[in-house]
Amino acid sequence: MSDATRSWLERAVIGLQLCPFANAVYLKEQIRITVSLAKTTGELRDALDIELRALSQTDATVVDTTLLIHPMVLNDFLDFNDFLAVANDAVEAMGLRGVVQIASFHPAYQFAGTSMHDITNFTNRSPYPMLQLLREASVSRAIAVYPDAHNIYRRNLETMRRLGAAGWEELKLESPTLPHGAE
Repeated sequence: MSDATRSWLERAVIGLQLCPFANAVYLKEQIRITVSLAKTTGELRDALDIELRALSQTDATVVDTTLLIHPMVLNDFLDFNDFLAVANDAVEAMGLRGVVQIASFHPAYQFAGTSMHDITNFTNRSPYPMLQLLREASVSRAIAVYPDAHNIYRRNLETMRRLGAAGWEELKLESPTLPHGAE
């Protein structure tokens, strides 16, 4: 699971520059990748609490962001999407609002208003369901020095449209597999 995630980070997230900030923390080995064995949402909430605590208590020069992979729970995207409220409640309950934010990635990620096969969904498709815990201070610093940061989302959609289904397949990622008939 970690290997598939690293491959996805290197080839898709960094390689396609979907997140222009990822390369620096990746090269400095400041990304913590954790695989949770949670089989229920309660167990995942417990794992999330542990990772939130660990991130908040670790210096950013050691761990700047955490990927919490959870392959055995929330494989249905709608259930995963519903869990994001629970995840944000955990941030709030631990007093980390304004300190940590959560980004979401899933093999079946689908933006509202798109078809399941729309290639733009692949900006947030990952090999396994995962929550990314981001330090808000790090995000703010990165955005402050990145030109036109508010257009990253638009550039990512354009990148995916240019790449197309064939280009995604050429990345040779273990997962997510491209649904039949991707646009």
